[in-house]
Amino acid sequence: MTPNPLRDIGQVFVPVRDISASAAWYARLLGVKAPAPTHENTIVDLPTSSGPRLALDSTAPFTADGPSRFFWWTDDLDETQRHLSSLDIPLVAGPVDIGSVSFVQFRDPDETLLMVCARNA
Repeated sequence: MTPNPLRDIGQVFVPVRDISASAAWYARLLGVKAPAPTHENTIVDLPTSSGPRLALDSTAPFTADGPSRFFWWTDDLDETQRHLSSLDIPLVAGPVDIGSVSFVQFRDPDETLLMVCARNA
């Protein structure tokens, strides 16, 4: 059997309506500086400390419905909730314990559902 050539997720794309406003919101959420948009001012690649990068994409057809497209890991869900609260970002759900992980969900300014998960001990 040939080894699978697919190994790591390289980037996660989130459709957005307003690239500048969304870049500012996500940069504030993540505590990073948003780089300038590329691809004729339609995409912003936000830096991450590890794992896949996060691309905000205003070229794709927009839809905010459906499940979360990805999640962030956290070591402290309580601290995550305090952080979201300090940014005036209300929770949509959570914390929810599903056994192996607990999570909270919230929405970005375009109403895209976002999730943060913590492994349960």
